Amino acid sequence: MDIYEAIFSRRTIRDFDEREVPGDIVKKILNAGLQAPTNNHLREWEFIVLNDKAARLNAIDKVTKNFSKEDVAAILDNWGCTDLEQRDMYFDGIPKQYKMLLTAGCLIIPFFRTYEPLLKTQILSSLNGFASIWCCIENILLAAASEGIYGVTRIPFEEEIKHIKTCLNVPDDYEFPCYIALGYPREAAKTFTPKNNSIESKIHFNNW
Repeated sequence: MDIYEAIFSRRTIRDFDEREVPGDIVKKILNAGLQAPTNNHLREWEFIVLNDKAARLNAIDKVTKNFSKEDVAAILDNWGCTDLEQRDMYFDGIPKQYKMLLTAGCLIIPFFRTYEPLLKTQILSSLNGFASIWCCIENILLAAASEGIYGVTRIPFEEEIKHIKTCLNVPDDYEFPCYIALGYPREAAKTFTPKNNSIESKIHFNNW
């Protein structure tokens, strides 16, 4: 699969068939992530692959396990989410947060080194490390798609971050931006068509 095929075939999947992703494929995908541009040339990135069931259960223990439709509606109303397609996507996705992390064929937690508190930065360039790790993550997602493997990222809440760093013995100067759940789609796995996906409506020449 060439790069354009991987880009256009990549989809967010939250319904996995629990088939394990082979270790050599995981290594190949992560190596693709490592080729991404980095802000300081040092690639101060580390990856924890949770392929042990007990370790994974412990790591995701603080992720909310049950959401009712009423819970999801309240969250979306609080966010001011009124677009019907967007609400449909969230109604499907939010209740699957715990299960998708548990059942994915591969669960990866990427880390990047920080030199100051991420949410207390004073200038935009202080976020360079955070931006770079997302370039790495996109490489991982595209490399996975080229292997017929799909997935989803999930941003952690503060309680989850503290728990992960403690239970996985993460150094204080490393942070993780998301979970990366990868795997093989379950039959009839739910997908959503990208919205506002016409490039002609997004390009502005010379001014807005």
